[in-house]
Amino acid sequence: MNPARGHDPETPGAPAREESPPNRLIHEQSPYLLQHAYNPVDWYPWGEEAFLRAKEEAKPIFLSIGYSACHWCHVMEEESFADPMVAKLLNDVFVCIKVDREERPDIDQIYIDAAHVLSGVAVGWPLTIFMTHDGRPFFAASYIPKESRYGMTGLVDLIPRISRIWQTRRQELEQTGSRVLEALQSAARTPPGESELSEATLDDAYDTLFRLFDGENGGFGDAPKFPAPHNLIFLLRYGHRTGKTPAYTMVEKTLHAMRRGGIFDHIGWGFHRYATDAEWLVPHFEKMLYDQALLIMAYTEAYLATGREEFARTARETIAYVLREMTDPDGGFYSAEDADSEGVEGKFYIWTKAGILQVLGEEDGERFSRIFGVTEPGNYLEQPGARRTGQNVLRLRRPLASWAHEFSMPEEDLAWFVEDARQRLFAAREERVRPAKDDKILTDWNGLMIAALATAARAFDDPEYLAAAEKATAFVLTRLRGPDGRLFHRYRNGKAGIPATLDDYAFMLWALIEVYEASFAPGYLRTAVELARDLSARYWDCDHGGFFFTPDDVEISVRQKPVFDGATPSGNSVAMYALFLLGRMTANLEFEEMANRIRRVFADTVRESPIAYSYFLTGLEFMLGPNVEVIISGVRDAEDTRAMIQAIRSRYTPDAVVIFRPSDEEEPEITKVAGFTRDIVTIEGKATAYVCTNYACDIPVTDIDEMLRLMRTTLKPPEPVI
Repeated sequence: MNPARGHDPETPGAPAREESPPNRLIHEQSPYLLQHAYNPVDWYPWGEEAFLRAKEEAKPIFLSIGYSACHWCHVMEEESFADPMVAKLLNDVFVCIKVDREERPDIDQIYIDAAHVLSGVAVGWPLTIFMTHDGRPFFAASYIPKESRYGMTGLVDLIPRISRIWQTRRQELEQTGSRVLEALQSAARTPPGESELSEATLDDAYDTLFRLFDGENGGFGDAPKFPAPHNLIFLLRYGHRTGKTPAYTMVEKTLHAMRRGGIFDHIGWGFHRYATDAEWLVPHFEKMLYDQALLIMAYTEAYLATGREEFARTARETIAYVLREMTDPDGGFYSAEDADSEGVEGKFYIWTKAGILQVLGEEDGERFSRIFGVTEPGNYLEQPGARRTGQNVLRLRRPLASWAHEFSMPEEDLAWFVEDARQRLFAAREERVRPAKDDKILTDWNGLMIAALATAARAFDDPEYLAAAEKATAFVLTRLRGPDGRLFHRYRNGKAGIPATLDDYAFMLWALIEVYEASFAPGYLRTAVELARDLSARYWDCDHGGFFFTPDDVEISVRQKPVFDGATPSGNSVAMYALFLLGRMTANLEFEEMANRIRRVFADTVRESPIAYSYFLTGLEFMLGPNVEVIISGVRDAEDTRAMIQAIRSRYTPDAVVIFRPSDEEEPEITKVAGFTRDIVTIEGKATAYVCTNYACDIPVTDIDEMLRLMRTTLKPPEPVI
């Protein structure tokens, strides 16, 4: 039996392929690799066995990198890798290796960078690399069709050509590969010089984003449009810091446009990967865990900054999707849902008008169709220039208030109608064949989701979100952490494996800090300190500063130090921010100095193109100050304690950290993690706040308004600037 996408080979009902017995990938854990386990291609997983065979047989290596939710990866698999004729060509000429980029982001990043060096342009997935037995790449491409078409050379023509060159000009190919690796190794060496970054770099990033902003549709630049939530978080922090209202305007316009556009799943909630057009209408339909996490953070921060209920509702709906569809019973979070079902991209999500009317009835169906832009010709084309087939992506072109006016009905009644219709359509959609789920659990992406849930738990005072964050944290710390305390990267089917990357450590540091601030359970801070020490011992560049992506005991051709903030923030960006926060919360100057070293060592790189490092700039904004530490002492569940804590949580205070010292415990555990809290006491038995900056505290206060005044005085928010 061939495994259905994203499921084990033994999954009941998995479709059969008769053309090939299982290959070596059948023993892997990755759902993506298992999708190729019945290909006639003689696939190897990444490992010594494949490289040794290539050396012994003097063959080049065909390296294919992709991921489970990647549409064009599926196309290439079905079109070429499942074809016996193409498989024979590959097997005769190459030793073939298949890699899941989400399992091995270290390998993926090296060869993505190699592809850029070879081609001069950015490439995506599936990533195809031809290389020598020792990993020197000499050819790179993304999707390659089976047959040559539209100016693209197909595999059936390319493979014989490469074979001839390998036989006649092998030395040239090897020299090309050596030059590529040398270029990558040179780029990975951080220059020894260090410099400082100032507010001018924040200003440069803001000015660039302002120029790129699409004032009509929201977002930045033209199609395709990516959510880039860390750009939005930076702008919120920058607007709060400077009072420049256009920063907030750009964020609000973009968040509204995404929520109302087709990139948002209006029936089941959650966000698709990105929009193929400038108007956010037609998405690539895969749903990634990291996008949900980062967008929850962006919408939550925007709600706190603006008070707009639509942002809170969107964050809550996205959380509901994750808890419903992406959560393992034991608490961890799955990686992704596919774009395709039944071999068709977006089939699960798109609607015909007739389908809407069949579910909702004539009157309700017509009203719902008008609101969500559903027409008989359709608004969705699977390929540009294709004939319209009546398929629609749901989109809310105007806010409900506008539609309520048009229908002459109260907005509350229209909202009730839309929700009732959504539930009926959701039930009908559940009868369809679902996209496959990539159910591997990754430490780094779980860290992002945990941080998002903890942030939302504080902002919305929701214990359910905190419970989910704590359960997921326990999952990572028990299932993805070895007896020596080291993290693993991936968990599936009861098995943890693959050494952790910088991102795993950095994102979990961030998560633990956020969960501490949501729960005030000191154990999370204690574990954060443990992970920070392990991270510094195994990943730190002792010569120049900054963290390598891989630990010191993993063999890899290029040990990189990434700082670019792509689909997710870089590990160095998050580590810089998290270590500085952790230093402030525990009064550990060693962590703060490490954060400052990261800030200095990447300064020249960041200064060249600040918007490529927007999460790094979010950390920089905090580090530049002013920022405050608020230590609250009181009885944990007392009304005055809860009121004091909630007064901070209900406001947008991105430049504050909060520490709690229970006054009703003789020797609170927090004093063992943050020793300076030993001297914190209550005044007259009331909940008491100490507002501190740079470890110097104001006079303790018991009045909430006075606490907030001291915070405002320290942070000095400026007047709005147009």
